[in-house]
Amino acid sequence: MNTYIPNERLEKVTILKKYRVLRSSLKDTTSEESKKLFRKAFSLAVDAHKDMRRKSGEPYVYHPIAVAEIVAKEIKLGTTSMIAALLHDVVEDTDYTIEDIRDMFGEEVANIVYGLTKIDDIVMDENQSIQAENFRKILLYTVDDIRVILIKLADRLHNMRTLSSMIPEKQWKISSETQYFFVPIAHRLGLYSIKSELEDLAMKYNDPITYANISHRLKSSYSLRQNLIEDFTKPIIEKLEQAGIEAEMTSREKSIYSIYQKMKRKNIDFDDIYDIFAVRFVFDSPPELEKDICWRIHTIITSLYKTNESRERNYLTNPKANGYQSLHVTAMSNAGKWIEVQIRSKRMDEIAERGFAAHYRYKEENRTPVEYENRVEDWLERVREMLKSEDTNALEFLNEVKMNLDLKEVVIFTPKGDRKLLPKGGTVLDFAYTLHTTIGDQCIGAKVNYNIVSIEHVLQSGDQVEVITSKKQFPKTEWLSIVKTAHARENIKDAIRSEQKKQVSAGKEQLRQIFSELDIPYSKDNIGRIQADTRIASVAEFWSHIAQGVISFDRIKSIFKGKGEYRDVQKKIAEGLKEKSLDKLIYEQLEEKPEVFFLDETSDSIRHIIAGCCSPLPGDQIVGFQISNELIEVHMTNCPKAIEQMSKFGNRIIKAKWYNDQDIGFLSGLSLTGFDRKGIIKEIVDIVTQQLDLNIRTIEMSSKNDIFTGKLILYIKNVKALNELIEKLLTIEQIEQIERIAPGV
Repeated sequence: MNTYIPNERLEKVTILKKYRVLRSSLKDTTSEESKKLFRKAFSLAVDAHKDMRRKSGEPYVYHPIAVAEIVAKEIKLGTTSMIAALLHDVVEDTDYTIEDIRDMFGEEVANIVYGLTKIDDIVMDENQSIQAENFRKILLYTVDDIRVILIKLADRLHNMRTLSSMIPEKQWKISSETQYFFVPIAHRLGLYSIKSELEDLAMKYNDPITYANISHRLKSSYSLRQNLIEDFTKPIIEKLEQAGIEAEMTSREKSIYSIYQKMKRKNIDFDDIYDIFAVRFVFDSPPELEKDICWRIHTIITSLYKTNESRERNYLTNPKANGYQSLHVTAMSNAGKWIEVQIRSKRMDEIAERGFAAHYRYKEENRTPVEYENRVEDWLERVREMLKSEDTNALEFLNEVKMNLDLKEVVIFTPKGDRKLLPKGGTVLDFAYTLHTTIGDQCIGAKVNYNIVSIEHVLQSGDQVEVITSKKQFPKTEWLSIVKTAHARENIKDAIRSEQKKQVSAGKEQLRQIFSELDIPYSKDNIGRIQADTRIASVAEFWSHIAQGVISFDRIKSIFKGKGEYRDVQKKIAEGLKEKSLDKLIYEQLEEKPEVFFLDETSDSIRHIIAGCCSPLPGDQIVGFQISNELIEVHMTNCPKAIEQMSKFGNRIIKAKWYNDQDIGFLSGLSLTGFDRKGIIKEIVDIVTQQLDLNIRTIEMSSKNDIFTGKLILYIKNVKALNELIEKLLTIEQIEQIERIAPGV
């Protein structure tokens, strides 16, 4: 990383150049009044941030200018959005207030800026997430003005592009919440370019080794791909010219993240992915001729090359939920490689890249399908529904929003033929709640295409559904695992909360009795320990579980007396550490070793557990995560569960590292696949126990049609030893593939 050296004279020149570049983005139709406000906003941003610098050392104002440029050039929003982007950090970071912005730039700009301003004046308890609260606020203003989230995406994109200047803990926090929240939002709004770049940049910090490996493979094979594209497209271009069709040819490389996901999903190597890139033909035409020209180009391609019918996709008549339209065909090149070809108009291409933002421009010209507008509005309406619930905390709200970012939808019909949209995987119970809350609450089943089915039945596109109800029916907690939509979940939770609130008093009295028997003070801190251990965010649900005995006497006793993998808390009390919180212990540890927070199995000062979801070994890149006042959970930095937790509670991230001289066996697992033969299990066991002297906990093998699959769970010292084991096992004839797995898988 290059060190930035401040130079005020040069910085002033740079700011002036950036102003001219940004000003050139103003549209010809921009009014003089709007141009005047733009100049005023730029001057205010420069003045307000004049004494501030970024972590890189650059003037802070470079950031809002860059965000405004992304808004103008990459998302293609108008002057009002550019002004709001320039001012988006002014209220948060300077002495200017939202009232000042309203007085100078009007209500519209002020509302957008306020929606983008982080919450910093609320008191948070340990079960709340400041990130989730801020996401909730952003979406609260997004439902009234979509520009709030579009500018926030631009802000996040620039932060990710400049993340290298941050410390590792900040990089993990920011990239995790980017992957967890902002990527799905960009996907839902159809911002393909931004979504892909955010995915790649998040992966760069969460899984740097895999990212660097795929990036290197892409660069080293670039010239080969270019030759292949040129050879493939040349005859198509000639045919298009003969047919009088003017179309621009471009190629699109698959993002690093999507390549990795495909490798993982299909269990294949980089060289086995045939659609690393796609060829695109884009033409300009009146809306009424778009589909006809798409099919004419399709005919030319199929006349030249053999095509794969199973890979053909017609998004012309059936656009994706985010408005994406295109015609896809996969053809076999002369070099024997399958190549995906995307055929679309310029209008379709712009909507494919910039989604909802591009839609607004074409909406004015009546060139965007109404169905797309309705689908995005449907999603925003679902967000409005979730925001109505005052009892839902921000984390629950964030999870509900995440669930409703799914783009795959099915069309369901009522007995009268009315059309309803559900996310793919939606059930009868989901459908009942789309009709009316009471119908959902009283649903006992349905007739689907005249056949009686249960409330759990998953609906398929085209199904006709008649809901069956009973006044004796009432929502149950297990219904939450049945439904797919946030609307249904919110209504179920509302009904359950109403019932649970009646049990709060009973739960408190029950816990007083339990604490009395255990000789434990009935205090906020001790109640908080139970909540942290059970991870029940809802207060009403917590007391309901106490009252009903779901959280039992023995469970509460174990929390305070210690059990299993947790060390005995009483030992710390005996050492006079009873009043010390994890924060204080961490502070003392960092004072002693400020460069890193070491994990040591023999240490009694701070308790930690190894996360079973990823089971990190010494040698893995790890992160500690504070899950309660007295416990750290250790994950691999690329663990999906850790990424989700860090995206919500980034302030609880703890830099962690293994001691180099540990001699402890950690539980780890391997999955093995290959061709079955006599004696192969003995060879595996000999390598593990005889050659490497490792302790096997379990070994499972099964064979079908001469293919064997196996799972090996064993104790091992570190990643280096695990890799050595994998290398030796791969020398066994007919073992084809070995993958590391969590021991609980």
